[in-house]
Amino acid sequence: MFADVCDSTGIYEAVGDKQALALINRLFGRLAKKVKDSGGAVVKTLGDGMVCQFGAPDAAFRAACDMQAVAVGMPSPSGEKRLEIKIAWNYGPVVTKGADVFGDTVNVCARLAALANPNQVLTTQETVAALSPGLRLRCRELPPAKLRGRVGQVKVSELMWRAEADVTEVELGDVLESRAAGGQWMLKLTYAGANVIVGPGDAVKLGRDKANQVVVASALASRVHARVFGREGNFVIADQSANGTFLLVDGSSREIRLRREEAVMGERGWIGLGKSAGSHGPHMVRYRVERGAD
Repeated sequence: MFADVCDSTGIYEAVGDKQALALINRLFGRLAKKVKDSGGAVVKTLGDGMVCQFGAPDAAFRAACDMQAVAVGMPSPSGEKRLEIKIAWNYGPVVTKGADVFGDTVNVCARLAALANPNQVLTTQETVAALSPGLRLRCRELPPAKLRGRVGQVKVSELMWRAEADVTEVELGDVLESRAAGGQWMLKLTYAGANVIVGPGDAVKLGRDKANQVVVASALASRVHARVFGREGNFVIADQSANGTFLLVDGSSREIRLRREEAVMGERGWIGLGKSAGSHGPHMVRYRVERGAD
């Protein structure tokens, strides 16, 4: 299991090195207690991340729920951003060397952690299959993900750790099924008054180079900055830039910054290439999912 503090750089900048380190260490202490209470052990900490190991998938499941609850309930300094964590866990064989662990199980877990959003817990479908029947009901399948270093796609699931998880799972499942039905949805990208249409089986590139389908004339944009493509009835954006890709979904107050990662885009929103999309400035890309002609 990997548990990472989100936006640790911003926390250090906001409150200073000494206080930020104290906050993260306090959080890690509480997370470590939940790991121990669930029968697991902390393998190591890596600055803003924690690596843990468990003997059984059910134990890791319960620990992940408790750890997220601890992080959400932890008070933040007055007027400062609350600490948030993202968790990924994977079940399988590992190679032990000294006090550390290695192997494909660990590598996949690390890649999943990079894909997770704040307050989210991700795992693989194989791990879900190893859970007891009751706990499997608290996981919902997500679109397969392409993980760095893997040839094929990995089947990903989200652990619904909040009490209302069963309701959320049903509603989101219906959305995914209706989006996938018939493949009639299209994504419209708008930049500088021009539109580019992305179909369910298409892939387009965004960046500064004129060979891209969407050419963004910004010095902050990489030559080939990001890709947008259809997958399993959704539209996904994958960053491959130096400065990161910013995704702001309409109706959400949280902007996602992708660094060599990918994310499902949602119905409509803004994309910022190397700069926050919240400014809605001249180099922002607007996107919207629309129903295509029958």
